[in-house]
Amino acid sequence: MDVDDIRADLTEVLITEDEIHAKLAELARQVEADFEGTTPLLVGVLKGAVMVMADFARELRVHIDMDWMAVSSYGASTESSGVVRILKDLDTDIAGRDVLIVEDIIDSGLTLSWLRANLESRGANSVRILALLRKPESIKVDVPVDYIGFDIPPAFVVGYGLDYAERYRNLRAIGVLAPHVYQ
Repeated sequence: MDVDDIRADLTEVLITEDEIHAKLAELARQVEADFEGTTPLLVGVLKGAVMVMADFARELRVHIDMDWMAVSSYGASTESSGVVRILKDLDTDIAGRDVLIVEDIIDSGLTLSWLRANLESRGANSVRILALLRKPESIKVDVPVDYIGFDIPPAFVVGYGLDYAERYRNLRAIGVLAPHVYQ
């Protein structure tokens, strides 16, 4: 889906498809250098990180393994309950592995902080985090993030995996959703 297909639903485009791909290539070079000599396990966080994970993995010039988790602290609400539930766990034993969590966005940091601690408790050799987007003004918990694509304002964003009511995930850019869509 292109921006022109839903222009009336957005107030602005924050990041274009070309900017996303350039940033993922840049982050891939950093990850290759940091994980030299290992085969990292990329752990994508469903559903939002699907686009980031796929395009980032294709940018890497080294062997990787991939797995997926789905976690939730929201339930049916739009605000975090603070209680994290695993909806889909890893299929891979991570003991002794170098793990790279791949996220679409860091908002409050609560769920990601829990996820990092959970994976560390499973005996991973290392757990690092890559996030395409971060909302610095919304962070409630300081989570060490090793690779950050873009800092963005605390706006309601969609596209490139991010959704509103399961819509807009396939938008090739990242845009601010117009209030008339969700109010």
